Amino acid sequence: MAGKQSDYLAGLLAEPETAAEQRSAVTPDKTRERGLSLLSRETTLARVASGEVRQVTQLALDPQRCRIWSGNARAYDRLNEAVCCELIDSLIAEGGQKVPAIIRRIEGDPDHDYEVVAGTRRHWAVSWLRRNSYPDMVFVAQVHILDDEAAFRIADIENRAREDVSDLERARNYAHAMRAYYGGHQTRMADRLNISKGWLSKMVKVASIPDSVLTAFHNLADVKLAPAYPLAQALDDSASAKAIVAAAARIALEQDGRVADGLPPYPALDVLRRLLDAPKPATAAATEPYVVQSRYQRPILTVTSAGRQGVTIKLHTGSGAKDEEVLDAVRSMIAHLRLSGTVVLT
Repeated sequence: MAGKQSDYLAGLLAEPETAAEQRSAVTPDKTRERGLSLLSRETTLARVASGEVRQVTQLALDPQRCRIWSGNARAYDRLNEAVCCELIDSLIAEGGQKVPAIIRRIEGDPDHDYEVVAGTRRHWAVSWLRRNSYPDMVFVAQVHILDDEAAFRIADIENRAREDVSDLERARNYAHAMRAYYGGHQTRMADRLNISKGWLSKMVKVASIPDSVLTAFHNLADVKLAPAYPLAQALDDSASAKAIVAAAARIALEQDGRVADGLPPYPALDVLRRLLDAPKPATAAATEPYVVQSRYQRPILTVTSAGRQGVTIKLHTGSGAKDEEVLDAVRSMIAHLRLSGTVVLT
């Protein structure tokens, strides 16, 4: 975690220092010089009892007694041994968990005593190790008193730089948080999270892309913020949205066919281009040749001309495509031309 982020997280978890604490603060050197007298221990205990000094409780827990907070952007069900392999190796090498997770106490759940706010991967890795030869591995966590808004900010700062949290997951998490914790006010939320209002606005906009359009993408983790933002904007127009949803349904069928045939799915950027092209008039679509590429990124076919009287295509040699991939490319071409307004095989 970067320095600024760690400082921000520390600020979220720390309570303001009282004047008495500031006056009584001592450096490690002074502590060694003075030692710990009985009087100082009694004074410290009295300050803890009075609430002047806040204790952070750190526990060694069975991870099964901890559930994952639903407000976290990270999808727990997407974690697996491959995703967490480095963390698992680190836990084994270090003899346990060195960096505690952040949890809060819950009530009314007979199966769980705590809720994990930050430390989802650590929870998964410890749980996996307990099932695989390390039954004594414990989940180390600090207990904090947090409301949902504070919990969201802590989870966000931990996940913000994580590559395994997709842009779409984060966008939907932000959109939910804005409604749930900030009354729908982007400026207030941006200030609280110390992020750009413009960036937050784009995240919330991308979160509005419906599932009926997202089905066109084989892997939602490939849906990135910058290229997806124009798609979200295009969906504001009802006519464009109708064409995009129809195109998404066709692409989803093609994707399923490719996977069933052992072919790689269409890349996310190609899917985005096709979705954005869906609302364009036929004349505009015809000005740009339509090309389908093979798994080796070589052209399989190119539409050289298309009109209501017919379509001319060029099949490329040396594409490396098998017969089924060529046929799939033809089906993709037909779907594209239908969506662009050219009548094909009706």
